[in-house]
Amino acid sequence: MSPESSGGDRRCCYCQHSFEPSKYRPDQRVCSQTDCQRQRRTDDHRQRLATDGDYAQSVRESQKEWRQAHPEYPRQYRQKCPAAVARNRQQQERRDQRRRLRNLAKNNVALDLKRCAGEVWLMGPGAADLGKNNVAACQFYIFQPVAAGPRPGHRSCKEQRIGEVRPTAV
Repeated sequence: MSPESSGGDRRCCYCQHSFEPSKYRPDQRVCSQTDCQRQRRTDDHRQRLATDGDYAQSVRESQKEWRQAHPEYPRQYRQKCPAAVARNRQQQERRDQRRRLRNLAKNNVALDLKRCAGEVWLMGPGAADLGKNNVAACQFYIFQPVAAGPRPGHRSCKEQRIGEVRPTAV
């Protein structure tokens, strides 16, 4: 018989340490350490938000009331914690990039594309996620070949004004 079924020692589902369940809560799955209890409450809150519409609505209303009572808080926090602002900006850029890549997954939209002699190279950490795509948002650079052409300052005869002297090469 396992310790969990006998009511003896069992392991915390967060820290994996052994603990003795409370006699009042024989089905207890989490030890009494502060971090484990905080994580349990967080998980319970998230699960309840996802499943209980009334609870979720009351939480939204409570948050709205707090924001109305403390309108200066976001500005003060951003001034006080510039590192958090920078971290949030980076995380938002990553979330935006992931969202764009998810929208590209298995995208089979056909467009009327013109042929060109160029090659397309997909590079970067998100390139592996672009498999089986026909359309991809990208930045591209066009490099023109260096060709022997008119010298700087040289104009064709159509661009010359009547009576203008053409500069000579030195």
